[in-house]
Amino acid sequence: MNRFPRLRPPLLLAAFASLLLLLHPSWVEAKTKKPWTQHVHLMRHQAPQPTPQVAMNAWTVGLAGGLIEGAPIRLAAEMSRVVDDGDNLHVLPIVTRGPTENVNSLLYLRGIDAAIINADVLDEYKSQVPDIQRRLAYVLNLFPSELHVFVRPEIQSLNDLTGKKVNFNTQGTAAAYSGPLIFSRLGLDVQQTFIPHQVALEQMRKGEMAAVVFITSKPVDAFVRRHWDPGFKFLAVPYESRLEDYYLPASLDATDYPALIKEGERVATIAVPTALVAFNWPANTNRFERVARFVDHLFSRIDELQAPGFDPKWKSINLAATVPGLARFPAAQAWLDVHAHATQASQ
Repeated sequence: MNRFPRLRPPLLLAAFASLLLLLHPSWVEAKTKKPWTQHVHLMRHQAPQPTPQVAMNAWTVGLAGGLIEGAPIRLAAEMSRVVDDGDNLHVLPIVTRGPTENVNSLLYLRGIDAAIINADVLDEYKSQVPDIQRRLAYVLNLFPSELHVFVRPEIQSLNDLTGKKVNFNTQGTAAAYSGPLIFSRLGLDVQQTFIPHQVALEQMRKGEMAAVVFITSKPVDAFVRRHWDPGFKFLAVPYESRLEDYYLPASLDATDYPALIKEGERVATIAVPTALVAFNWPANTNRFERVARFVDHLFSRIDELQAPGFDPKWKSINLAATVPGLARFPAAQAWLDVHAHATQASQ
């Protein structure tokens, strides 16, 4: 038989409480003060702190640059450096396979919010993504990449290249994409090769290659620093209606290539706009706000990029310049509108 009487649950609790009072009354009093009300009071005055993972990702913008040796990735890295604002903005410049891959990244790759592209790359997407021009919007026309068609002495016109070997540099470069596209629009049927230009230029000297096509910002070192025999020259490429959708008129002159173009002469050509574009995120979404903050920091600090120590291309950039075939990102247009009104008001 149990020697101790069996207490009912209420009596047991009362006995336990009495024991606690005997041991330490103040402790029991503190513990019986509705601790949940104290917790609510503290929550009202202490906002929860984000985890390092949340803080790091909240204002990070992925920027697809380009090939490691190209100008776009260098510009992307410089932008990242200037707009950096700690946890408030962190731009990640990303090495990619070139302008076409950058559009793929912008459309399909997680974490990519903006990219540097050549404007005519959108031509390839018209059949695959019919609304491509609504899904992307440009932030900034970065710089023009001029078309250089450099030929041997016996070539006098674009039509003379028909059926002959023309090099468009290696795959992934602007020349390798835009060059054949431009030649196709102009109705020029040539033997296309895609080898390094350094190799192709040596073949030109030997008569094994009729022409090389560069698409990059002038001046090009290969034409400035090398000595070329008389007769080697740039061909004129007229700006026609077939080229108006993505290209801009441009020219080459003696200030660019004094050893190849006579003083006072100009060689007409076209330029492919190289643009900073963004995915056209819906307004008031997190991704839209990230790009909008990036735009604000970039436009507000453009003078820093135009200072010594950065790529000289920044000095010629006009924030208001347009990009053929695309609408401007809304936050970029809003920034320009506000600052245009501020400028007018101060005058």
